[in-house]
Amino acid sequence: MLVFAKIKSIQEYLKSLKKGTSIGFVPTMGALHKGHLSLIEQAKKENDVVVVSIFVNPTQFDKKEDLINYPKTIDQDLALLKKIKCDFVFTPTAKEIYSNNVKSQQFNFDGLEYQMEGKFREGHFDGVGTIVKRFFEIIAPTNAYFGEKDFQQLQIIRKMVQKTHLPIKVIGCAIYRETDGLAMSSRNSRLTKEHRKAAPFIYKILKQVKNKFGIKNALEITKWVENEFKKQPLLKLEYFEIANEETLQPIKNKDFKQNYRAFIAVFADKIRLIDNISL
Repeated sequence: MLVFAKIKSIQEYLKSLKKGTSIGFVPTMGALHKGHLSLIEQAKKENDVVVVSIFVNPTQFDKKEDLINYPKTIDQDLALLKKIKCDFVFTPTAKEIYSNNVKSQQFNFDGLEYQMEGKFREGHFDGVGTIVKRFFEIIAPTNAYFGEKDFQQLQIIRKMVQKTHLPIKVIGCAIYRETDGLAMSSRNSRLTKEHRKAAPFIYKILKQVKNKFGIKNALEITKWVENEFKKQPLLKLEYFEIANEETLQPIKNKDFKQNYRAFIAVFADKIRLIDNISL
């Protein structure tokens, strides 16, 4: 496994690979878990070589304390990547990526950015678009892999690739869950014992939403979800929404030719957890 911290070094090495070598790319912010490893395993199966980036991107945090508190476990991450025989790791500094201008580019994602997360995290998706576009330009991957836990982010990256005409296939990978159903996230490690015990309730509710979707309307389901969370003293619902998978617009009238997904964001004390399920 080769580790690069400089843009020039990784670009030179990737350019030296045999012509036609397919490159799979998995961007991460470190604090790696089995969810990340499942993306890397898929990338390994579908490409000649795999590049994993570890970079806690400052421009996608709307709250400074979230950036400060984000878990940083670089030594463990590198040991884990070595164990699963990752080919290349890119670990740049913020200065390497942004020079002295740590600022987001402005994007138009055709309205995808104003739904769900966009309503609660100002500037977040400009930050995501900025760093992913930058990495795509540096690595020039054939395929890039993203987890469906951040489904809105996945759709936004697909839109960015389409609008900037980058020759990269963006692949969404199924949500990797703990045995009790909680979606794997680097933030889970920051949950207290009590909140960790309560958190699987989120997925339990989503599974019930999936069952109700065929027989009840979206408004009834939303009211039911809100009432269920009122009974949970350790979990605070930030939003629940049923939306069109492609446009992310909230459902108005159910159209069985369309694909829908339920999205949820919940606070377990100060730790914000998100999840979703295909309906």
